[in-house]
Amino acid sequence: MIGETGTGDDPSDGWFPESVAADYDEPGGANAPEMVTPAVDVLEDLADGPVLEFAVGTGRIAIPLAARGVPVSGIELSRAMAARIAGKPGGGAVDVTIGDMTKTRVDGEFSLVYLVFNTIGNVTTQDGQVDVFRNAAAHLRPGGLFLVEVGLPALRRLPPGQDIVPFAMAPGYVGFDQYDVVTQEFTSNHVTVAPDGQGRFRRVPFRYVWPAELDLMARIAGMRLKYRWADWDRSEFTAESTRHVSVWERGS
Repeated sequence: MIGETGTGDDPSDGWFPESVAADYDEPGGANAPEMVTPAVDVLEDLADGPVLEFAVGTGRIAIPLAARGVPVSGIELSRAMAARIAGKPGGGAVDVTIGDMTKTRVDGEFSLVYLVFNTIGNVTTQDGQVDVFRNAAAHLRPGGLFLVEVGLPALRRLPPGQDIVPFAMAPGYVGFDQYDVVTQEFTSNHVTVAPDGQGRFRRVPFRYVWPAELDLMARIAGMRLKYRWADWDRSEFTAESTRHVSVWERGS
């Protein structure tokens, strides 16, 4: 049978409770060195002093960045995710505050605030996403930078009358997104079936946001676009890009 994950999890951990955190650091995918290293390269280059990661998770990016000598702090809603940072080699160098990235403040002034891996979409209202930008700006020194990595919605793959786009299929696993083009809300759906026939179903809500909309959010928060790339390799952002890495600069 297929059941919702999360039974017995702490609701205060949001969409990343213990049942998710337990498998979050499995090798491959977003944890592969070829995915992590280019991101850390860019962040190290942009940093000119202490940095702050919103939604620091299990330290996938923060720990290797700190290992390069960059002072790294993080904000994380899920205690289950954050608890894994201290147990990793080098994790003690990352100072983590438990809280909501739309409003939680930490001490200090930062040269760079960053938010990676589509996590801006985990904030499922436009007002909440604006609050993320405002909170980032409040942590930045004048001239400081706010970086967001996020995918673009796959709406071009939707035939008329259809609202579902599959994004992965493998033995025992199917993943698909379901879009509401009126509200800009969508869900990522994950179906996993074990060899014994037991399975689980996990649905995570998001709100997709367009690059131009992010630029307006930045302007509301007192920032202006400085860079926009198609990926961490700083390649050109085009109409065919499926995601972007964008950097805004806080005014003086």
